[in-house]
Amino acid sequence: MKKVLIVDDQYGIRVLLSEVFKKEGYQTLQAANGMTAIELVRQESPDLVLLDLKMPGMDGLEVFKALKKFDEKVQVIFMTAYGELKLVQEFMNLGAITHFAKPFDIEEVCRTVKRVIPLDAKDLVRSK
Repeated sequence: MKKVLIVDDQYGIRVLLSEVFKKEGYQTLQAANGMTAIELVRQESPDLVLLDLKMPGMDGLEVFKALKKFDEKVQVIFMTAYGELKLVQEFMNLGAITHFAKPFDIEEVCRTVKRVIPLDAKDLVRSK
């Protein structure tokens, strides 16, 4: 089963995305901060990380850099309420797949995740 790690300090966003992706057939993991996210990536090897840019303590950019050191192939989509072009460019230069501005269109996020890590027949059977 494909795993999506949702990293956001806002509980409501984590729960919303988790429920949406579970209904689609993905396994979901949640982290409220950068350190937990890094640990979950090491332990669980998710197929995709949805990463908030602005979090207390370790921000999304620091988390992304740490994840890339651990696993340079890690796939990351970042989310932000701050449309700072310089940060968007930095994330993209580091290898992020794309980004979504908050508030985001949940259907667009879902379509993107399905494109990046499509489920196959065995994933769909396991999720039922």
